[in-house]
Amino acid sequence: MNERLLLQLEVDQLNAAYAAALDERRFDAWPGFFLPEGRYTLQARENFDRKLPLALIDLESQAMMKDRVYGITHTIYHAPYYTRHVVSPAQVFGEEDGRIRAQAHYAVFRTRPGDVSEVYNVGRYIDQIARTPAGLMLASRRCVYDSEMVLNSLIYPI
Repeated sequence: MNERLLLQLEVDQLNAAYAAALDERRFDAWPGFFLPEGRYTLQARENFDRKLPLALIDLESQAMMKDRVYGITHTIYHAPYYTRHVVSPAQVFGEEDGRIRAQAHYAVFRTRPGDVSEVYNVGRYIDQIARTPAGLMLASRRCVYDSEMVLNSLIYPI
């Protein structure tokens, strides 16, 4: 198979597994998609476009992500809801300095039990991905969201 197509398939499978873990509420698995020094950033499009550093969430390591998971699962009280991630096929831009550069668009829907589903967050993943013996892992994932307003509070990872 063409190496480029194989890489596309690998990146799309990484995104599918990532979305499934979050939608199935397997939050303990979420940090495992990242390298130990991996970074997860959730940033408004306005700040991203202006090259401003302010982000809603900026976790600088897998350890910080594990702390976030602990908070989600043990300390934060909120009305329950489910998420459903819809992720586009990735655009794979190439490899530079041992990192695969890719981007995918996402939409996250939220459903509260007994209520209607609503669009929760829409944007794009801008990724730096590393090839490891265990498979592809995120060196960084920047979630650039388009919405100017975030509904209520953002608890679960995007």
